[in-house]
Amino acid sequence: MGIAILSGVVASLESQSSTHPKHFFPNAKWESHTPGTSTPVESPDDPSLPSRFLACVTREDSAKKLRVTFGALGGLGGTVEVLTGRNLEAVKQADVVILCCKPQQAHPILNSDGMQDALADKLLISILAGVTISQMRGWVLPSTRVVRAMPNTPCKIREGMTVVSLLPDSAVAELDRIIILNIFSSIGRCRFLDEKHFDACTALSGSGPAFACIFLEAMADGGVMMGLPRAEALELAAQTLQGAARMTLQAGAHPAQIKDTVTTPGGCTIAGLLALEDGRVRSTIARAIQIATERASELGQPSKK
Repeated sequence: MGIAILSGVVASLESQSSTHPKHFFPNAKWESHTPGTSTPVESPDDPSLPSRFLACVTREDSAKKLRVTFGALGGLGGTVEVLTGRNLEAVKQADVVILCCKPQQAHPILNSDGMQDALADKLLISILAGVTISQMRGWVLPSTRVVRAMPNTPCKIREGMTVVSLLPDSAVAELDRIIILNIFSSIGRCRFLDEKHFDACTALSGSGPAFACIFLEAMADGGVMMGLPRAEALELAAQTLQGAARMTLQAGAHPAQIKDTVTTPGGCTIAGLLALEDGRVRSTIARAIQIATERASELGQPSKK
């Protein structure tokens, strides 16, 4: 996920410099659903714009792969500095730190020698599932501004959904907000919510792509059963789900409204819908979100034995 975030930021900066010289992240989607914000205007000394990129890994083989990955982006991608086993050095040189490790690695990393001092007065963004802000605040100095973000897998193609915790009060809260929007709107949509909702967000948008793919695969299987070639059935199903989702997001149509416009009296759609209701699809999907939420609340927490 760290690779996806950094790649999105770099790609957005590249497109900004080549096609929109006065606007940062021209493909950002947050203007339409984050009221009161606007696209930041670039200025020579704008502190919200990144000027250097440091990526930290633990193994040299991973570093080699990342250098190839970022180098393939061209332009700014080639300027990404990949450091192996040098977390402290990187944090000392950074203004914004994104923590993208496994949940159980957070405490050892944040409590390594010198890390607390290196993070002082800086913005720390964690994308770790289950590790709370209160936990992380116990591992850093009070001056470190700790924020949680929960992006999902489609961020890899810049169609992600990221939920960010409400920002702590500080003299630089508005700047932090712009920085966060700049980062995560480069890989999809970004929404601020209270941290108490994060377990549900983890289940809905984090695990959601897996649930959606079950439905997608089942639709394609149905098409194959009725004689469609596999590739075409999958294409039809995928584009259909994408189209319905875009109608909800872009046109503001409620899913029930979209459903009703397709459903004619005595038609094939209502017959299929009744079959779905017979299979308790609604309650099964809702229960999946509930169970995934309960599991998300256990991640990153001490095991109960």
